[in-house]
Amino acid sequence: MESISAAMLLKALDGLSLRASATAENIANSGTPGYRPARVEFEQLLASASHGSKGSVEAVRPAITRGPDGEPLRLDMELATASTTAMRYAALIELLGRQIHIQSLSVQGNR
Repeated sequence: MESISAAMLLKALDGLSLRASATAENIANSGTPGYRPARVEFEQLLASASHGSKGSVEAVRPAITRGPDGEPLRLDMELATASTTAMRYAALIELLGRQIHIQSLSVQGNR
């Protein structure tokens, strides 16, 4: 399995945090006529950057885009996105915590 750097985890957390905000905005505006749903796509950029240098990952900037005019907002899909995003965020926080714990053990040595 390929190692995941802390920089990659932090960038993924940034993207998921932004997606959670965009999804909350979509849910809040679900009844607003003409509202264009917000979307956050960053996984492909992050995957591509992971094959480059460390600076490539740090250069990834998750951003909010708007769906096309007339794209219907499906509340059920927004709620599913909110749930999936929260689960992914929690999993990455757990992984980051484990990485930090392993690093602290290696620094402490056999004390």
